[in-house]
Amino acid sequence: MREWWVQVGLLAVPLLAAYLHIPPPQLSPALHSWKSSGKFFTYKGLRIFYQDSVGVVGSPEIVVLLHGFPTSSYDWYKIWEGLTLRFHRVIALDFLGFGFSDKPRPHHYSIFEQASIVESLLRHLGLQNRRVNLLSHDYGDIVAQELLYRYKQNRSGRLTIKSLCLSNGGIFPETHRPLLLQKLLKDGGVLSPILTRLMNFFIFSRGLLQYINQRKKFRRRWVGALASVTIPIHFIYGPLDPINPYPEFLELYRKTLPRSTVSILDDHISHYPQLEDPMGFLNAYMGFINSF
Repeated sequence: MREWWVQVGLLAVPLLAAYLHIPPPQLSPALHSWKSSGKFFTYKGLRIFYQDSVGVVGSPEIVVLLHGFPTSSYDWYKIWEGLTLRFHRVIALDFLGFGFSDKPRPHHYSIFEQASIVESLLRHLGLQNRRVNLLSHDYGDIVAQELLYRYKQNRSGRLTIKSLCLSNGGIFPETHRPLLLQKLLKDGGVLSPILTRLMNFFIFSRGLLQYINQRKKFRRRWVGALASVTIPIHFIYGPLDPINPYPEFLELYRKTLPRSTVSILDDHISHYPQLEDPMGFLNAYMGFINSF
């Protein structure tokens, strides 16, 4: 037991030094370009980064992209141009606490707030009365479920959703397998802030990872929304995903949402299908969009 604590102490010293002294990394040229081509709007005093591209002239179609954890709207860059060839507006944002958006600390991050930010962005762009297609991944899937619940309630000021396409997200708490790093960060403790700095991600915070607990608490609300709406729903799945494992996840999805269609990508595609197989992902999504 004593030797174990000595080893922990020896490990903690360089970790603490790194936490205190390692500066954040510089932006790559690609990320700098992504930031330069985007814009910011203000939500309750907080700056939110977004991209808004005009694509096909004369088309009424709008697609809103919702990224995953722990990344940003840049997740969609490999399919961005392809989407502009089909949609008139292609819109993506960095959720609060992610990417180039503000990262207030301390802050009670919640799926409900992220959904309200999406609604606020559409109002900011004058698109609050337009029908939109939602395309989401991972964390964004849960935000999409909350937006779908609000749409189902038919309350004023909510998005009017034309279709929803989910991808590799843990929409079912019982089949979600968070990575060890996610568990450590979610549960807090002395290692959490050190890991946060070591990973150079401010978004790796205990508050942000509470979405895992929120998903369990509000399972009936969010899964119920998926199961009860009549809009077209599709799921694009990379089957090598260690977080939403095959075949458990897919079996539960098909059982719970028998009306939804599914695209299963090649066997080697994992948790980030839009990055690992952008052409396969884009083809699957276009097949869905063109089916109704």
